[in-house]
Amino acid sequence: MNRKPELKGRAARLARLFPPGGGRGQAARAPFVLLVVLLLGGGLIGLLVLNSALSEGSFQMDDLKAETKSLTDEEQALQRDIDAYSAPRALQRRARELGMVPGGDPAFLDPDGTVKGVPGPASASGATPLVIAPEALTAASVTAPSTLAPFGPAPTPTAAATAAAPTTIPTPTPGR
Repeated sequence: MNRKPELKGRAARLARLFPPGGGRGQAARAPFVLLVVLLLGGGLIGLLVLNSALSEGSFQMDDLKAETKSLTDEEQALQRDIDAYSAPRALQRRARELGMVPGGDPAFLDPDGTVKGVPGPASASGATPLVIAPEALTAASVTAPSTLAPFGPAPTPTAAATAAAPTTIPTPTPGR
């Protein structure tokens, strides 16, 4: 009584495509489960690698931001030094320390060779500029400007020269 009905035509051809037996579902289910487990495991490992790479990039970015901030601070300090050195008063003070005086009236040459204007000599307004040798800075008193040689060693101060000359304390350069 457990007899299968015989199939004819199209139904018979379709029945031949499937293998005989009732365990078809069990055999096909195992590779599918294995494939799903492998895909889920691979996805989790991929997420872990991606998360690690992002964390490392975040740490590098923090380090670079800190380095950028310190370099910006250093740049601003150097720019302040440049501004202090290039200010007109600082340039004038440094030029006087080096013995320079303001120039006189300039004369100009035209392209044809004629002179325009009357040149005037540079006048030293005030006293002779004070040029101090490094050895003189450590001395107890500063000598008068007229007793200093431009490139020689500083002479020892005399009592009359010290009393007549105003004492000048050299100003330090900005930022140092």
